[in-house]
Amino acid sequence: MLSKILIAIVALEHLYIMYMEMFAWETLGKKSFKGALKDELFTPTKGLAANQGLYNGFLAAGLIWSLLINDSNWSTYVAQFFLSCVTVAGLYGAFTASRKIFFVQALPAIIALLVLLLT
Repeated sequence: MLSKILIAIVALEHLYIMYMEMFAWETLGKKSFKGALKDELFTPTKGLAANQGLYNGFLAAGLIWSLLINDSNWSTYVAQFFLSCVTVAGLYGAFTASRKIFFVQALPAIIALLVLLLT
């Protein structure tokens, strides 16, 4: 049960990221990435952010799908795959953009993945 709760939290986080990047880049995006990007770059990068948001939506969809699968083995495999994808994306972001991404994105996925593997 704990692993399902953690998976749901990671999925909700990525739904929020999807919303921010696809629909609120010039408002919430500015608040979230304050200091990382100059304010005048948010409008010209709106399309790029929306593309990233779409990928975050796919990650959330995969995690939600894993919660809806009745077969426990397949549910676990699908969750492992998507949590691993989130972890890799978070690690890449931490190394290339901001260390904060590790704590916001990768660490919750790593914790959920460890709980899933240990149960």
